[in-house]
Amino acid sequence: MEELFNPVTAGKIELSNRLVMAPMTRSRASVAGEVPELAATYYAQRASAGLIITEATQINTIGQGYIRTPGLHTSEQVAAWRGVTTAVHDAGGRIVAQLVHCGRIGHPVLYPGRVLPIGPSAIASGEQLFHTDGMLDHPVPREMTQADIEETIADFVAAARKAIEAGFDGVELHGANGFLLHQFLADGTNRRTDGYGGSVAGRIRFTVEVVRAVADAVGAERVGIKLSPGITYNGISESDTAELYSVLVEALTAFPLAYIHVSENVNRDITRLIRASWPGTLLLNAHPTAESYPSNPGIGAEAVREGVADAVVLAEYWLANPDLPERIRSGGPYNTADKASFYGGDHRGYTDYPTLNA
Repeated sequence: MEELFNPVTAGKIELSNRLVMAPMTRSRASVAGEVPELAATYYAQRASAGLIITEATQINTIGQGYIRTPGLHTSEQVAAWRGVTTAVHDAGGRIVAQLVHCGRIGHPVLYPGRVLPIGPSAIASGEQLFHTDGMLDHPVPREMTQADIEETIADFVAAARKAIEAGFDGVELHGANGFLLHQFLADGTNRRTDGYGGSVAGRIRFTVEVVRAVADAVGAERVGIKLSPGITYNGISESDTAELYSVLVEALTAFPLAYIHVSENVNRDITRLIRASWPGTLLLNAHPTAESYPSNPGIGAEAVREGVADAVVLAEYWLANPDLPERIRSGGPYNTADKASFYGGDHRGYTDYPTLNA
């Protein structure tokens, strides 16, 4: 798997290898959205990745979709993240902040004034929020107005600037997994009749405007975007996946972005379509078959050899193996991820996975 150890460039970000740590929500932030001090240890332990993508980080208060997730919209949150970026850089790593607005995936209990979550259309997800009060049904969101759209774009820009202030090497816009950008893209969640809905050209407009605004603010070569074509997570549905992503990726070629990050969903044909259309760096969380979950280094190396990816994004393998490159070179063995400690808790299942040397 030597192809995984060649350097690659993603915009202005130099990756020492092609092993990327996936964004993974760990639900260990404070109620105020500040990552804990232990997060610096967690991320720095994994600094041998060519690139670390942080857990999804909300751009504003109403962008939060889950309990104990971090933000990048207050000075205190910036200061907490600066401890992380300093630790990663001191360990020789590169790290970008994944910026998210969860849209309709939220609940009034998360927001001051218990306001409704917002979305492109007033369509509930059919999913639930895990909360200390129990499992709570996502309500029907309030359909966003033009003013809401403009304010949200401005909040993406502000969060991106705060990310650079916090020391990140760049940002990744979360356009996947059924969150707000994806909700605008998908015809199952976007039933608008204005310029932000209807045709594919209308449905991609919000995402393209967010990309343009953030690229203008911090530099396109420090901006990536995550896409998950065909995924049904969070109640999302697309009836025109091939056309949608063909048009979207073509529009994104107008910007010299650092990368596109694709989360594959047993649809290698769509991945190839994106690869053929995108001239820049492509990061791939490879799932070519139903048996390929979770993705592993061998599956990723095959994707690089086939030319459908420039770098591979792994989740559970990085979570459980902080020294993953060393383990790959040694042919294993690999620690097994403890699913019971994925979300919430303390250092257990977070910073206590042993290295080979240990």
